[in-house]
Amino acid sequence: MTTSKLVRGAFLALTALFVTTGGAFAHSGLQRSEPQADSKLKRPPAEVKLYFSEQLEPAYSSVQVESEKGEKADRKDSRVDRANPKLLRATLPPLEPGTYTVIWRVLSVDSHVTQGRFKFQVE
Repeated sequence: MTTSKLVRGAFLALTALFVTTGGAFAHSGLQRSEPQADSKLKRPPAEVKLYFSEQLEPAYSSVQVESEKGEKADRKDSRVDRANPKLLRATLPPLEPGTYTVIWRVLSVDSHVTQGRFKFQVE
């Protein structure tokens, strides 16, 4: 067997393995957010919405918003949406102009924890 046939065979075998077990390697990744990361808003948002690629475990998933001073800026009502278990949300009081940090940590139903943070600005 030639080297190119061996390489091609190995590639096909690995591709088949990845395709058949791809779900086992998946983590709940943040797909999009409202407001968007690094956005500059003319009006403050009424809530933060985070959309993930996998269903979330409500008891172990949360989001919070902090002001530039590190103070809590959300209404402490972080929750996974009942109608859409891939959506994590929290409501916000009227925000003053400034930079805010969204901090999230989620546990997907496949038992993987992911976390992250991003900023947005209210002008």
